[in-house]
Amino acid sequence: MEFQDFTAAQVRIARPTDKFEEVIDFYVNGLGLRIIERFKGNRGYEGVIIGLPDVHYHLEFTRHINGSPCPAPTKDNLLVFYIEDKSEITKVYQRLQQMGYTEVEPENAYWKEKGITIEDPDGWRIVLMNRSYA
Repeated sequence: MEFQDFTAAQVRIARPTDKFEEVIDFYVNGLGLRIIERFKGNRGYEGVIIGLPDVHYHLEFTRHINGSPCPAPTKDNLLVFYIEDKSEITKVYQRLQQMGYTEVEPENAYWKEKGITIEDPDGWRIVLMNRSYA
């Protein structure tokens, strides 16, 4: 039996960070995503919403005036970007290397077969995966 209980208009992954500017630099200038919106003053929070133009999947990073401790959970909590054109992965990875971010060994060897795993400034891992989505 298949259920469809709701239709989501958008999906957003939100997390706090103590390295707000570094995280923005990583995802915007390193990965090449776009700032969609910035906000301030919401009960001491400041934030940025980052994503791809015209796509309804966003990342939201926030910081609080009193701090926002947020250690990365494990080395296998991943944000995977499926990219079919390997030359795009090479270009993004070279840009990240110039910023000081290098490939790390993934917890699961599957991600190394066709992907590059990199840690963002908070230690959360992203994978640039060379294939269509699965």
